Parts: sequence; C-alpha cells; structure tokens
Amino acid sequence: MKKNFKLLLLAVFVAAASCSFTTKEFNDPNKDKLLIDLITHVLQKGHYDAKDIDDNFSENIYNDFINGMDPFKRYFLASDVEEFSVYKNEIDDQIKNRDLTFFNLVYTRLIDRIEKGKVLYREVLNSPFDFSKEETINAEYDKLEYATSNKELKNRWRMQLKFSAISNYYDLIENNEKSTENDSDETKVEAPKSKKKLEEAARKTTLTSLDEYFEFADDLERKDYFAVFLTTIVEEFDPHTEYFAPPDMDRFDLRMSGKLEGIGARLQKKNDYIKVVALISGGPAWRAEELEVGDAIVKVKQEDEEEPVSIVGMRIDDAIKLIKGPKGTNVTLTLKRVDGQVEDITITRDIVEIEETYAKSTLIQKDEKNYGLINLPQFYFDMENYKSRNAASDIKKEIISLKKQGMQGLVLDLRNNGGGSLRTAVEIGGLFIKEGPIVQVASNDSEKEVLKDEDDEIVWDGPLVILVNELSASASEILAAAMQDYKRGIIIGSKQTYGKGTVQNVIDLNQWLRKNDMGDMGALKLTTQKFYRVNGGSTQLEGVSSDVVMPDRYSYMEIGERDYDNPLPYDKIEAAAYEIWDGYVDFDATISKSIARMAKSEQLMLIEENAQWVKKRRDENLVSLNFNDYKNEIEKRKEETKKFEAINKYDNKLSYQSLPYEVELMKTDTTLSEKRKRWHKSLAKDIYVEEAVNVLEDLKLSNIRSSKVADIKN
Repeated sequence: MKKNFKLLLLAVFVAAASCSFTTKEFNDPNKDKLLIDLITHVLQKGHYDAKDIDDNFSENIYNDFINGMDPFKRYFLASDVEEFSVYKNEIDDQIKNRDLTFFNLVYTRLIDRIEKGKVLYREVLNSPFDFSKEETINAEYDKLEYATSNKELKNRWRMQLKFSAISNYYDLIENNEKSTENDSDETKVEAPKSKKKLEEAARKTTLTSLDEYFEFADDLERKDYFAVFLTTIVEEFDPHTEYFAPPDMDRFDLRMSGKLEGIGARLQKKNDYIKVVALISGGPAWRAEELEVGDAIVKVKQEDEEEPVSIVGMRIDDAIKLIKGPKGTNVTLTLKRVDGQVEDITITRDIVEIEETYAKSTLIQKDEKNYGLINLPQFYFDMENYKSRNAASDIKKEIISLKKQGMQGLVLDLRNNGGGSLRTAVEIGGLFIKEGPIVQVASNDSEKEVLKDEDDEIVWDGPLVILVNELSASASEILAAAMQDYKRGIIIGSKQTYGKGTVQNVIDLNQWLRKNDMGDMGALKLTTQKFYRVNGGSTQLEGVSSDVVMPDRYSYMEIGERDYDNPLPYDKIEAAAYEIWDGYVDFDATISKSIARMAKSEQLMLIEENAQWVKKRRDENLVSLNFNDYKNEIEKRKEETKKFEAINKYDNKLSYQSLPYEVELMKTDTTLSEKRKRWHKSLAKDIYVEEAVNVLEDLKLSNIRSSKVADIKN
C-alpha cells in the first residue's frame, strides 16, 4: 500500500524538527538542568497545543508533584507543605531559569521523611492491633489534611497499617475456620488457632509487604524522582505527553513491538536477590530448560569478559541491562537454586516475543456454520523495522487462515485495546474496503492530511462486527470509527469508547546534543497532532458510540479521557470525501434487531445491575476497623454478590477451535495450548461474542458480495 505518512513516522518527524529546533544551544553541564531546558524547548516548539508556562501552570505542577510524592499523606507534615508553598507560583520561573530549588527541597525532605517512615512502620507493627476498638478510616486519601505533628503522623501510619492488617486478619480467620471444619485424622492443616496468633500473623504479613515496598524504595535514586518531576511537568500539557527515562523507553519499545532481545525470563527483586518469577514461552531460557522459576541470579558473565559481575543488591533495572543483550550472544548466569545449590548455566540470547501482545484468532462454530474471531490486544509495530512484524500484517494472515476454514462472518475484538501504531490502524481498515480515507490528521499549523487506503484489494468483504469497550482507545477508535462511518461493520459494546483523539511521536532527546558525556537523556512522547473521523467528527473526549450498546463492568467507572487532567478539547473539521460501503442490504435493520434482542436479555440486565453495584461500593470510602463490623460488612457484600455469580456461569453455547497452524504448534508448546484453552473457556461465557455472532447471522450481503464470498469459499 502506498500511503503518505510523512508527518507520522518518527524518523521523518525528527528530521523535520531538527531543522527548526537546533538553533538553540544546550550546553549546561548539569544533566538535570539540561533535561529541563531540552524538554521545555521541545514542548513549546513541537506540542500540538503548547501551554504558557505561567503561574497557573506552576500551581498545577506544585500540587501534582507533592501529591504524587506522598499520595497517602504519611510522609510530609503540614509544616513541610507550608514551606513548599513558597514556590507555588515560582516553579514556572524556575523552569525557565533551569533552577531546581523546588524539586531539590521536596526531594530532600521526602528522603528524610521516608527514613523516618521506616522507623514508624516497624514501631507500629511491633504492637498488637485492637480489632475490638470502634475506629473507622477514610480511604479517600486525597481528601485528607496533612498531619500537623509527628504524633498525628504516627497515628496515621497506625490507621493505614491497621487497615491493611485487618484484611489479612479476616482472611486468616476464614482459613482457620475452614481448616478446623475440614480437619480429620487423614488431613491435618497446620494453622494458628488462637486469635492472638492470628493477629500476630496478620501483622507479620503487613510487615513483609512494607519491607518489600521499602526495599523497592531504597533502590530508587535521585534520577528516578527527577524523572517523575519531569513527567509531572510534561503531563500538564496533556495526559499523553510523557517523559521516558532510558529504562522506561525500553519498556515502551517492548509494549509497542511485543519483542525484545534477551533470555526470555521475567525477573523480580526480593531481599537483595534477582529472582526468576516466570519464563516466557518459546524464549531462549524456556527452550534451554535449565533456568527455573524460583532461581536467584547472583552473578552475570558476558562472553567477552573473564570475570562475572555480582548483581546481589543491584537495582533491578541495572541487573536487567547486564542480562539482556543482542541476539546470538552468550550470557553465563550463576544461579542459587531453591535448594541452595549454586550452579552456572550459559544461555544464548535471542529475539523474545511476548505472545500476549499479538493478534490471535479462533474459529467459532454455530449450527454448522463457521465464524471467525480475531482478538487484537494492541496495534503493535517494531519502531526499528516496521515490516518485521506488525498488527496489520498479522491480522491479514489470520483473516486468510480463517477464510480457508470457511469463515462466513468476522468478529474483530478491540476490547481493552489501548491503541498503538496509527499506520497499522489505517492498513487494517484497508483490509475491509476497496479504497478510501480511513482517518484525518491535523497538525498545530492547521494543516490537514487524509490518510487513505489506496490498495483496491479487499481481504475480507463479508459480514463484519467490531467489539469495543471503555478501554478501547486511540488506534482502536480510529479503526472502529472508520468502519462505522463507511457502514462497513457494526460496532457492539460500551456506550462510548475511551475518547483519545490525539497522536503522539517519540522524540529522542539525545539528538540535540553535539557533545554528550552525561549519558542517555531519554526521550519525550509528545502529542503532535489530533485525528478526526472521515465524517469530520473527533473521537477526543466523546470516543466512538456503539451501534448496539451493551453494559459491562466499566460502565460506571471514571476511566475515559474526559476523567483525566488536561485533556485536549473536542472539535470538528470538514468531512473527507468517502462513499458508504454498499455490501449489505439490511444494515440498519440488523442493528435494530440486535438492540431489541439486548433489551430483553436477562444476562445484560444482571451485568448492568452488577456495574451499578460496583460503582456504589467504590464510592464508599469509610471503612470500619472494628473486626465485627468489618466482618459483617464483608459478609453482607458476599451475600449481595451471590446473585452476580450467574454472570460467570453463563454459557453462550458456541464452540471454539484453534486454527490448524496453532494446533500444530501446540504439539510442542503446552503453554500455548493451555493459554488457548483458557481463552476459549472465557469466550464461552461471553455474551458480547454471542451477540456478535447473532449480528453476523442477521447481516445479509448484497448479491454481488454474496457471490464473491461464495467464490472465496470454493
């Protein structure tokens, strides 16, 4: 497909930006000041709707950064905040003058308060909690005032830790009662019997949790907190502009591409040890069958080095840098096994693909007819090499595979898909229409570009349904909106999707430095454009409205773009020239039939009631710390939720099968087999999939389209 993406591809944007941005010199030897200067310059020059860095901006940074550093309000005292408040309207000037006084003050005070917090939580958890006392805690921490004294602060720690411990205590009481009831001569379960021992165990669990939290906090360095400060600044422009410190950029690349170069193991730091918590199916470590979950990696040796490096006590990000490496290189790991044995193993690094990132499909059988469902978790692509693997090429392959199995209708599941590559969204849209515009893109200079499918090949011209929910965002909304505007497919799902109508580009900050001896400066994910439907409407804030609305668990939760700070506004532009798809004879009638069907669905009524119940519970922030009251509230909620158990017992009476190529893979990959079994099990309980198939059955193709589908099947 020949398309014009000149404003959207990273490399081209960077080249164009360099011409106008590099007239400014960035010579400050202090890395933090240099970062402030770089980032604010790029924001002012490149952001779609750059804000004035003024007193209002300053006050927002002030509030957001302090709240972000101490969200539970158990570190800072009111006197600290009063001292900070001197800078409430000065941060804008400090940013312009590369002055870090505010950040340094807050950071230094926080580190001091964290050290005091380490003493406080141990003091609190050293004494028993009285769960018979009448106390309540308000879990809406952002409404709390800051403590005015150390005594008040210690009591806040006590209340919050008691809140954590009472939950553990309740679970232990429940397990203890069950083990007593089930106790027999043949099966005896050791468990503390007295309430005193149960309370001790509850505190110990809370202590362990806090120990792990502070172990993580101890690994954080000044640069980590400064990265948070920079993100606070850039997010004032809009919710999707973000600063990426170097490790964050690596994680972003992984999310976008679904692959990395390394050994294929998920690691976690615990008690100074880097431990293996999972092996990625198909990765080098999984194939070698030498590394096991639970192993602690104590040393790492590169193939070109004589001595290994100890990673005990090392920051996990730094340890991962040593373990990862280019495809084909060897790394030797010194392991401490679960049984205490120490052993060296060598693994050859390779490309590791995170299977959960990629599109997957299943064949749905109903009344001897075959339908296809493709689940797309995100619009992935490789930032280094777009053609290596991307969502569009994978979707095309899955459609072709499903057609070979006699697919008579396709469900494209975009639920929970937060977006990704705009280019892949355009190319996927082109799989379903002959040619025409898919999305319009506007830049801050008011230029408009229409991104089109210019390839007249239609990979699938049969019935199409797209599933969405409140978490379907960005590229998902582009694709769903285009198919809706063309009347190419019927959209089923939430009242509206997420509402993200902006385009971001990732800008490498290192490119502006002629000489850089201060290390990697990271990158800035910058909002540079807004996108619009082909009908001229924006998805910003309003999202895409489903043709057939079906409630779900998110219906009453505040999770959309409109619920975040600083979103760009909704607006409209002129419509692009496009022609409605002429492949159906009963498009609107099919929607009406589905709406009528859903209005009578008892399952949907129950889901709607459950969504309202969840919303009500989430809004209740006062929690009793008296055990009897706490238990009674839990038991009351358990009783209330019994009626909702039917939601997970629903059976849509559809049959699901993996495609032949995956069945072949499963012969050697039992993990993949288990994943697909679980997926099919969840699909069998899914009323949204059931209705999607009903709609596919109702959609009738015109005579021309019907004959083409028949030709494809034959």
